[in-house]
Amino acid sequence: MRELSLLVLLFASLFFPSSDSPHGKDLKISCSECHNQESWKINRNNISFNHNTTHFPLQGQHREVSCKSCHPTLVFSEANPSCMSCHTDIHEQTVGFDCERCHTTNSWIVEDITEIHQHSRFPLLGGHITADCYDCHLTASLLRFDPLGVECVDCHLDNYQATTAPNHVEANYSTDCEQCHKMDAFSWTGADFAHTIFPLTQGHAINDCARCHKDPNDYSNISSECISCHEANYNETTNPNHQQIGFSTNCIECHTTNPGWRPAEFKEHDNLFPIYSGKHGGEWNTCSDCHTNPDNYSLFTCTTSQCHEKNDTDGEHDEVGGYVYESVACLECHPDGSGEGGFNHSISAFPLTGAHINADCAACHADGYSNTPTLCSACHTDDYTNTTNPNHVNIGLSDNCDDCHTTDPGWQPASFDVHNDFFVLSGAHANNANNCAECHNGDYNNTPNTCVGCHQEDYNQTTNPPHASAQFSTDCQLCHSESVWSPSTFDHDGQYFPIYSGKHNGEWALCSDCHTVASDYSLFSCIDCHEHNKADTDKEHDEVSDYVYNSVACLDCHPTGDENFSNSHNPFKIR
Repeated sequence: MRELSLLVLLFASLFFPSSDSPHGKDLKISCSECHNQESWKINRNNISFNHNTTHFPLQGQHREVSCKSCHPTLVFSEANPSCMSCHTDIHEQTVGFDCERCHTTNSWIVEDITEIHQHSRFPLLGGHITADCYDCHLTASLLRFDPLGVECVDCHLDNYQATTAPNHVEANYSTDCEQCHKMDAFSWTGADFAHTIFPLTQGHAINDCARCHKDPNDYSNISSECISCHEANYNETTNPNHQQIGFSTNCIECHTTNPGWRPAEFKEHDNLFPIYSGKHGGEWNTCSDCHTNPDNYSLFTCTTSQCHEKNDTDGEHDEVGGYVYESVACLECHPDGSGEGGFNHSISAFPLTGAHINADCAACHADGYSNTPTLCSACHTDDYTNTTNPNHVNIGLSDNCDDCHTTDPGWQPASFDVHNDFFVLSGAHANNANNCAECHNGDYNNTPNTCVGCHQEDYNQTTNPPHASAQFSTDCQLCHSESVWSPSTFDHDGQYFPIYSGKHNGEWALCSDCHTVASDYSLFSCIDCHEHNKADTDKEHDEVSDYVYNSVACLDCHPTGDENFSNSHNPFKIR
């Protein structure tokens, strides 16, 4: 039998050399792994070849299919391992070619669609988890899952447009729903609204939105400035009298959001006189300890028996010339409350104002207190460089900050005296010089500088004459000035009929003198003019054949308005 086996293998090698193998030259395994001496027929249960050692292990239902289902030819390497090579894409390429993202080799049934969706570009959160697939995937019944937009408004535009409290459309709310609503919420209600733009804490922790948002149709029309809601509190406060003293209307400078406005502290006081630090830190309990007149907090006293009693104070100043025992004198000599005297920044070469008042000394005097520069750029180069709206560096703005800014916190408000270097503000535009948002709307980098860039709506809505249908130029300055839309100029002479030259120059006052139908400037009248009354005009044309007394005939014969030029049916007609 051994000899017979060798003969079979010898016979196979003679008739089927490796280069002519029916399985192709890439199959490197021994014939005996699949075949035996008795027959070329293969019994899958008896072969030693293990398909799982290949780049395509047989798993799930692939273990049961016929070899020929995947290997239609004897050249096994020609089999394509991709799912699409054997299975029709019933999704019509709407979910890609990686079937294994959703299916297994055991079954086509998808049992974890929600988990699979979490790895997509739109994870299912909140109300989206319980939504019916067909609500978003309208073609799902056809087993197509066409790509959808992932922006909220792609599916929820109807919700946006139908909302009336507040009215999102009229208030021009952003269509980016996530600015107000949570993706992981199960409703649109205000309970899910993250009021991060203005945290509602302590005294502001209210549930009645209407207390602050008076206009139910526009929740954006409200300022976050304290005074916008608390002006009455500011005006009615008498201890101390905020108006009389000129306290800042920015309540948070002294108050927290605790109910009742207490406790409060006037931290700006240490730029006036240090009571929270230095010798006076912890030496007083209430403001009235020093400010004994509750109607006028600009008055103060140092000379009381509880503080600086006269006998002790006199003894400490017996060698000081000009010494006077009074409160104003105390402050003049001891501006920081120190017995050694002190430095008063307000009388220096750099008085502290605005945001500089609360600045940390070390922020400016990092290298000591001598030779500290006073130029803005010495401290604010990073602010200048990192500002992108507008980009100060790119457009070459001056790094001398006080050219545009005051020392108020937040760099606001700001002026822009060099606006004419970029876009000249003249005429009506000059009236908007102090209302930047009218043109820029918060974006100082992408503001158009052409007429139609801002006035497209004016152009579209103009009906007298109708600019759009008449195809007027969108270059407004061809006819209009920057001051007002009316009066306007129009090259009537060059395009249509000479009214600024020739016989008709100075013979009209308004467009409506000739264009008597305001809704249609293609219509005109010649015969309503006092110089073209019918009797006189008939007489002047008594020798003109085919003469007709109407405006269209006038223009046909006198296209330039010149009475000497005629295109009438007379022997001398110009052809």
